[in-house]
Amino acid sequence: MGGLFGVVLKDDCVSDLFYGTDYHSHLGTRRGGLATKNRIGFSRSIHNIENDYFRSKFEADLPKLKGNMGIGVISDTDAQPLIIDSHLGRFGIVTVGKINNMEALAYQAFQKKWHFSEMSGGALSPTELVAMLICEQDSYRAGIESAQEKIKGSCSILLLTEKGIFAARDKLGRTPIVIGRNPGRGYAACSETCAFPNLGYTTDTYLGPGEIVFMTPEGCEQVKAPEEKMQVCAFLWVYFGYPASSYECINVESVRYRCGEALAREDDTQIDFVAGIPDSGIGHALGYANQKKVPYRRPFVKYTPTWPRSFMPQDQRVRNLVAKMKLIPIHSLIQGKRILFCEDSIVRGTQLQNQIQALFDYGAAEVHMRPACPTLIYSCEFLNFSSSRSTLDLAGRKAIAKLEGIAEPDLKEYARSGSERNLAMVERIRQQLRLTSLKYQKLEDLVKAIGLPKERLCTHCWDGSSFF
Repeated sequence: MGGLFGVVLKDDCVSDLFYGTDYHSHLGTRRGGLATKNRIGFSRSIHNIENDYFRSKFEADLPKLKGNMGIGVISDTDAQPLIIDSHLGRFGIVTVGKINNMEALAYQAFQKKWHFSEMSGGALSPTELVAMLICEQDSYRAGIESAQEKIKGSCSILLLTEKGIFAARDKLGRTPIVIGRNPGRGYAACSETCAFPNLGYTTDTYLGPGEIVFMTPEGCEQVKAPEEKMQVCAFLWVYFGYPASSYECINVESVRYRCGEALAREDDTQIDFVAGIPDSGIGHALGYANQKKVPYRRPFVKYTPTWPRSFMPQDQRVRNLVAKMKLIPIHSLIQGKRILFCEDSIVRGTQLQNQIQALFDYGAAEVHMRPACPTLIYSCEFLNFSSSRSTLDLAGRKAIAKLEGIAEPDLKEYARSGSERNLAMVERIRQQLRLTSLKYQKLEDLVKAIGLPKERLCTHCWDGSSFF
């Protein structure tokens, strides 16, 4: 997915920028970057973070990054930030999202005899493309608005200029941007509000879909009012978000408790205790345990000092190794027990299958699984979560392919909870994972747990619902 952090202060911003960006590390897979502006000019630093932690990569660069304004990014796509010279002036830019019409926009640019210099893995840089779209207009505001109109998909932007920072949320609000205020010092913009408390910021404003603001140390001015229509990604609360963060004023951990409670109300399975797959399954499991009045236990503990997040490595074999090595089973809690696990979701199931087998190898009597969201069967169009290239690898789609024998069946009946085809798909996944039982969260219960109207949530990866 990726995350953004920007800060404008009356004093030096580098420490706040460094730690604020680091608080977004759970959102990214590939690169981190920082850029600052001072009286002399712009400075930046970019590092690969696939096999190391953000802080260890950037600490040595901090003395070179001076200034009272800066932007940072955790990116799962291209190397950022970029520093651009243009008729608008010199500026730095970071982006988060997914541009689905990249090729068409690039073709239009080539017709105008533009060229692009930033390449990421042999592909065009989405961030440079957005910068070029902005530079087509006569002002930063007009450029950002024009870019957002032309982009199909989603793109949230921080733009570091000579005078301050523009923060622009994507047109339909798929990804969040939140403004924080540090009294007497200045303002910050972030994707995750968990970045604010320890740095002395209080949440000031949740930007609306398509909203643009301009931040200086003295204030935060609205440049463009928000659009009425919104479809914020529901998966933010289920999986992506950090427990201490809030989106649309709704806390992530609170939603996970309510998801677990909903799972428990729909369940009459007899078990000895509930557990959560670390880390994002823990909140769901606590909600389940409290609702059901059954014990919560930790039959797996995570060893994190030297192992990164298991989704970060690009190679599936390495991801499986990381997942195996960092979760250590506790034999005395597993032997002879009927265990129910809550998990944020089942994506491909390859790592989960190994963890379930390990439980049975350690003597578990039963292993039940309760994912906190419905079965993922559609590709994500907006956040680079499950690309179209990997959609057929999703556990739900593999089960459907086994049942139908075709690659692209009609998916609507499989998405409808409780339908004959839906139950057949779930049973196929259960067999593949060798679970004692498997029951997914109903979409209506997930929507209720979040607390926003369904039409203001993007639920496409579960039900294929249409977009605005």
